[in-house]
Amino acid sequence: MTLFSRLFGKMMKLPQAETHKIVVKRDLKVPMPDGVELLAEHYYPYGDNKPPTVLVRSPYGRRIIFGLLYGRLLAERGFQVLIQSCRGTFGSGGQFIPFFNEHDDGIATIEWIKKQDWFSGELVTMGGSYLGYVQWTVAHEAGSILKAMATQVCNSDFGYMHYPGGSFSLHGGLSWTTMVATQESSSLLRTMLFNSEKKLIPALNHLPLQDAVELAIGKSVPHWQDWLEHNNPEDDYWKQTDFRKTLTELSVPVNMVGGWYDIFLPWQLRDYAALRGAGRQPFLTIGPWVHNDMGMMGIGVREGIVWFHAHLTGDRSELREEPVRLFIMGVNEWRNFSDWPPSGSLLQRWHLQPNKGLSPETSTESMPDHYRYDPSDPTPTVGGTLLSPNSGPKKNNDLESRSDVLVYTSAKLKQDLEVIGPVQAELYVRSSLEYTDFFARLCDVNSSGKSINICDGILRLIPGKLKRESDGSIKVVIDLWPTAYCFLRKHHIRLQVSSGAHPRFVRNLGTEEPLATATKLIIAKQTIYHSPTHPSAIILPVMN
Repeated sequence: MTLFSRLFGKMMKLPQAETHKIVVKRDLKVPMPDGVELLAEHYYPYGDNKPPTVLVRSPYGRRIIFGLLYGRLLAERGFQVLIQSCRGTFGSGGQFIPFFNEHDDGIATIEWIKKQDWFSGELVTMGGSYLGYVQWTVAHEAGSILKAMATQVCNSDFGYMHYPGGSFSLHGGLSWTTMVATQESSSLLRTMLFNSEKKLIPALNHLPLQDAVELAIGKSVPHWQDWLEHNNPEDDYWKQTDFRKTLTELSVPVNMVGGWYDIFLPWQLRDYAALRGAGRQPFLTIGPWVHNDMGMMGIGVREGIVWFHAHLTGDRSELREEPVRLFIMGVNEWRNFSDWPPSGSLLQRWHLQPNKGLSPETSTESMPDHYRYDPSDPTPTVGGTLLSPNSGPKKNNDLESRSDVLVYTSAKLKQDLEVIGPVQAELYVRSSLEYTDFFARLCDVNSSGKSINICDGILRLIPGKLKRESDGSIKVVIDLWPTAYCFLRKHHIRLQVSSGAHPRFVRNLGTEEPLATATKLIIAKQTIYHSPTHPSAIILPVMN
């Protein structure tokens, strides 16, 4: 493993290793208050000293990639590391119920650590995605021994991430559920990086959704039914897993790493804003990454090591001066800022125009545009925020040629246009159905006509949620993923409008049938307005 650790340390540009002589104690049994025992691996540098301890709690196993990434690499750089398998996974006792036991088990694990003769009294936590969420569940009760946190591509609650805009993250939910349910009988790394889309397609297209997991892997998974039945992030089901309210209580320094094409980004930035509102100053790094990007993982570990050193020793000389570091796509450069969103931006409305134009000028009087959304042939997903190799920026031209996608394109830009911050689409719409979705996507079109997706979002309409005007139109505001992108001179800004992105978001069938059991399909006839009285627009935070 030393050869691999040297290679990975060099590839990830980690600080120089202090030693390669590492001791590993495997399958330590950590007792929980209910009698269940959770298994853990203890990595530490050979010697008699007591370096600080990094706690990593994972439902994905303790060895191979996680043993290398968090265990050996951190131990070689002067830390003890305890990598623990979450309840019901990889030999740990009990049943794995996503999100629900992590607070109690995490606190019990910290209490156990405090009693070990090898513990120095200094604890830090590290990890991304689920490994980041478990940090948020205990941070407010960990006490003064918790000196710092390093979180990547995660947030403090999972409810809103499952139901963006009132829809349901079908692809993310199903692919993760099937991965976790089968990970101990297959290669986890291969499953995470190359989860077969072909195997999932029949299940993703199947109705009713309550049967999708069993169709995919041949067995049912209880939490899948729960997610379908409790499909509102405000449902009582999700309250026990929501730790947003604890953020204002935290004093522990937090380092956050995210990606512009990550599934968690909007809610991760909401956590950042909550910490800032409470007077804290987390460090934030956002790169051009998708959720499982190995480059992001490397930067997360590297920044975590620097962050831990600064807050364990008081030596902040290796920290950057400004706390926010963003990768500006389009020009492909890193830039530092004092906060998120950066100051100096102005909201600029680019209005939908007749003849599918897009311009800062308000539209003249014009007839609306129309399309039909057929849930039996749903508008497909192309790129974007997926747990899939097909995620990220992709060519959208074939998608834009579909009759159920409206495309509004600006003239060639006369100068670069830099957009950094939250993005919204404000659309005036009408539908033949009371139950329907509207999806908006911002794209960059280069001089050769290639259209690349930058960010997007969805909104689910249900009766009584939004006010209907006398002409039948409804004003909808769609929150797109935040971004940092420079549209280059001679490029075009493009806005797509449609009613779905299947299977990333569950297709709206057009009825009020329950999500779990719905099977009836109804075609929606959609109308998009653009006029002085219906000024539909994409709202961009343009840097001044």
